Amino acid sequence: MSTTLTENNLAQAGLGSFFRPGEVERLGVTYDQLRGMEERGDVERVARGLYRLADAELTEHYSIASVCARAPSSVVCLITALQVYDIGTQLSPAVWIGIHHKARPPKISTVKVRLVRFSGAAWRYGIQEKRFERVPARITSPARTIVDCFRFERLIGREAALEALRDALQDRKVTTAALLRVLDVLPSRSLTSILMSGAI
Repeated sequence: MSTTLTENNLAQAGLGSFFRPGEVERLGVTYDQLRGMEERGDVERVARGLYRLADAELTEHYSIASVCARAPSSVVCLITALQVYDIGTQLSPAVWIGIHHKARPPKISTVKVRLVRFSGAAWRYGIQEKRFERVPARITSPARTIVDCFRFERLIGREAALEALRDALQDRKVTTAALLRVLDVLPSRSLTSILMSGAI
């Protein structure tokens, strides 16, 4: 039975950088062996029942992966989604996620998190599957992200929303047609007015 874990054998087992004890049992690693690895410093316990390899290579998306591992049903959105898509210049030390309007906020102490709540179509529409450090995640599409910037402009600011819109259109990361499709489902009066007037 194996008593070591590597990024390679985790990947071969379909696991990401973050894993739970039950998930590595199929690699022949018992809970006691995992605790031994933690004591030796080979793995780190990042939250209750959640571990990562201590020497795993950190990427620019480590914080996002960490949050998504702890809140797997959440949706990466707003400023964090803009950063992922390289739209605009807004930076945030927090990871912005959307959760279902009836869900309890996730308890995450190691990474700063900004929460918004989605319900109805906002919980389902314009959501894509992605992986950060091989951690499964959900993220708003580029067009949905731009629309959300205007829907939540009281949180991120009008200028940030306008910058994101200009940048995304200029770099062809979104089209006006794609934005209008999202607006048909998730209306934003201010963005619709901008697009209809051709002021951008």
